[in-house]
Amino acid sequence: MRPTALVPVVLLTFAWPSLARAQSDTFFDHPDVWFYQGGQINIITQYHGDFTSPYSGEHSLRASSETRTSRVLTLYLGVRRADWEIALDVESAGGLGIGDAFGLAGFTNLDVVRNPTLGGAPYLARLMVRKIFALSDDRVDADISPLALTPRVPSRRLEVRAGKFGIVDFFDTNSVLSDSHRQFTNWTMDNNGGYDYAADTRGYTYGVIVELDTPRWSLRGAEALMPTVANGITLDTDVRRARGENIELELRFPTRSALRLLAYRNHANMGSYTEAIDAFLAGRDARPDIEAHRTPGTVKYGVGVNAEHPLSSDVRVAARAGWNEGAHESFAYTEVNNTAAVGFDVAGMRWRRPADRVGVAVSSNGLSDEHRDYLALGGLGFLLGDGRLQYGRETIVESYYTAALWRGVSASAGVQHIWNPGYNRDRGPVTVATARVHVDF
Repeated sequence: MRPTALVPVVLLTFAWPSLARAQSDTFFDHPDVWFYQGGQINIITQYHGDFTSPYSGEHSLRASSETRTSRVLTLYLGVRRADWEIALDVESAGGLGIGDAFGLAGFTNLDVVRNPTLGGAPYLARLMVRKIFALSDDRVDADISPLALTPRVPSRRLEVRAGKFGIVDFFDTNSVLSDSHRQFTNWTMDNNGGYDYAADTRGYTYGVIVELDTPRWSLRGAEALMPTVANGITLDTDVRRARGENIELELRFPTRSALRLLAYRNHANMGSYTEAIDAFLAGRDARPDIEAHRTPGTVKYGVGVNAEHPLSSDVRVAARAGWNEGAHESFAYTEVNNTAAVGFDVAGMRWRRPADRVGVAVSSNGLSDEHRDYLALGGLGFLLGDGRLQYGRETIVESYYTAALWRGVSASAGVQHIWNPGYNRDRGPVTVATARVHVDF
């Protein structure tokens, strides 16, 4: 898709002004009943032109122009009785991302499954039970969603979830920087790039979440399964040696601002960058190979913070920062050891399209000394590996415009500009254009 192919999407934004005043966020209404059914379609097409690349490796972003389209189809089902719920989510993810999702730490499309050999057959994404224990008699309104079906909940409560889910369904959420279906699509805009959260290659895991909620704060913790290998589809069920531990404190303020403080600790069969480098320099390995230096039960830990604040009824700002120890391999999410992101969005009330939204954000991602030395000597991570490396921080600016068309149907146009793709100052910069269509049923 050449950039001119984005023009129809932009024209849709203004062609039917009345359509922006959609009467529902979904194609079908979801009344307050015991049974929930819904779904989503999300289609993203991205294009980049040729960019500077004096050399490339096995895991480099392709320097020649390319166009790729991904699609995610989701069916949501759920039932609730009193203070418990069961939620089921069946998904199909197909298509490809640019470069087959190699060569960028902040990859441009969160919908892309990083193992294209998995194909587009439907799979179980989520299956979880939620139990609510009331700690107060008064109840407050709650938004109904596919993962939270109860319309009124105790203002003070203990919630327990167990089953299959995505950790970032509940941790590190942010109303400005979390929704790849209507907002930003870059991995390090929608999630904390330094949060190597427990997940298989599709982004899901099995685990238990316990959450204590009050009107002004929430404290949540989770234990979840880690993959058997970096970016793997198989989860390790031996929790004595492999598990992800997560804890987050969320503070909510009368201004509708929020601050979230996150910490995590992963145990897995991870490798050491230093051991891989030493073995290569001593001539024992033909190139640095972290997979040859994995040890069961290795620990990797990190911290994160995210905040959001409304400046007015139509303008919101948000920021994230994260860090993890960089001695051991990036294992589940992406190859980032430290990151910072800041962004804002504006609702379209000022131009008489209140359901539309425009956003701009910037993220800057970095590596530890051990990680960058490993890549510079020719090592491969599960996403990166140009064969050598002239290190520089990978910096990304992304913007989008999402136009609400009618009852859960929206179209978006966006652009990402990336300096030092894969942390390599010898390659790039690269500009990626995005067109997206989304339907909520």
